[in-house]
Amino acid sequence: MSDSDPVPGGRPGEVERAAALGGELSGQGVHGVVLAYVDTAGIGRVKTVPTAKLAAAAAWGVGMSPVFDTFLANDSIVATDVLGSPDGDLRLYPDLDRLAVLAAQPGWAWAPVDRITQEGEPHPACGRTVLRRTVARAAERYGIVFKAAIEIEWAVGRGDAAGDDFVPAVSGPAYGAIRQVELSDCAADLLAALAAQGVDVDQLHPEYAAGQFEISVGALDPVAAADRSVLVRQTIRAVAGRHGLRVSFAPAVLGQGVGNGGHIHLSAWRDGRNLHAGGTARYGMTTEAESFVAGVLDHLPALTAMTAPSPASRLRLRPSQWAGIFTAWGRETREAALRVVTGTTGERGRAANLEVKPVDLAANPYLALASVIAAGLDGLASSAPLPEEITGDPARFGADEAAARGVRRLPGSLAESAEAFRADDVLRTALGPVLADAVTAVRRGEVEAVDGLDDDRVAAAYRWKY
Repeated sequence: MSDSDPVPGGRPGEVERAAALGGELSGQGVHGVVLAYVDTAGIGRVKTVPTAKLAAAAAWGVGMSPVFDTFLANDSIVATDVLGSPDGDLRLYPDLDRLAVLAAQPGWAWAPVDRITQEGEPHPACGRTVLRRTVARAAERYGIVFKAAIEIEWAVGRGDAAGDDFVPAVSGPAYGAIRQVELSDCAADLLAALAAQGVDVDQLHPEYAAGQFEISVGALDPVAAADRSVLVRQTIRAVAGRHGLRVSFAPAVLGQGVGNGGHIHLSAWRDGRNLHAGGTARYGMTTEAESFVAGVLDHLPALTAMTAPSPASRLRLRPSQWAGIFTAWGRETREAALRVVTGTTGERGRAANLEVKPVDLAANPYLALASVIAAGLDGLASSAPLPEEITGDPARFGADEAAARGVRRLPGSLAESAEAFRADDVLRTALGPVLADAVTAVRRGEVEAVDGLDDDRVAAAYRWKY
């Protein structure tokens, strides 16, 4: 049922299913269910219901104001001509197919929600609904389905640090064994919790920046992948808290240095075949996959309003830090914005995919995936040619060579990203006018919120928001 919109009174059989689930959950000692979504600013918002009210939530939803679609990360409110007033109400409907008992939060379960109006219509600013419809259109028009995964990087801080300071909870070099040992108990508990919740983990390791770790999880359809990203972050935070630690998924925890990314991995499939492998184009791509990559490349400046949507994102998007800040692609080239991953000989049919690198975890994962897919489909529809690849670091190119190669720096400010998005008809159409206007208003609001702040103060303002 998770592939269709909720309806007042519940979809056929859903209320009965929710009642049975509620009974099972109560028998397992679960007392409440977290109903989760992500707002336009990338902040996770929730309501909760007692387990006994799960059936009522499946039938009639749970009320929440639409004003949150124009909240900023600091909880101040901007407005559009439709959103941002104190008027109105929405209904949050849990997706029972995605419900998970939270292993690190005893007594709680979790479910993502779709949002509909009191009249029973899909809420036009519901990112989860937009992503679901974008995926459905791809299947209907092109016979294509997608597999997606979102990498998660985070900084682990000491829970007893003064105020809102960040003090790394582990020491040692990047990717170092020291860090793994120092976080051993917490990391083992995290793996156990994710396994109990049905999340298949591919890798968990120390990363480059101070106190930084990364987790990679298995690919799913895009809506489920976005749900999984939200659930995994909830679990990381809960496990860390039980160990007296504090975590940040913010793009930049400090004003200088490498930040936290949230790279998107995406592959297009038709009739069980991966279009990024076994083809006659470069590196085994099919011509359709090349055009899909070309579409993403073409829309990258505007996409950053969705994939790197915080003022803190610009502290991460710096040259020569593997953040992918230039409009370029390459095979396994980690400085290019788009990295074509071919996989190892013998598993390329399964593993080949496109990695989108200028993405961080301030992004609403539903909006980020919907926008990237819409951009790729625009390239596919026009059979867009994929330009010459680059190798090495694009920062080394002089102005003339960069121009000849079509390599441009991505927007250097959130204001520029917002303007690029406002001028991009493909992405605005993909989101619809209500949500597109909300995105523009929220991005502009975030720019105004940090006006006059230096890098350190910008990092501090967002350090514990995501």
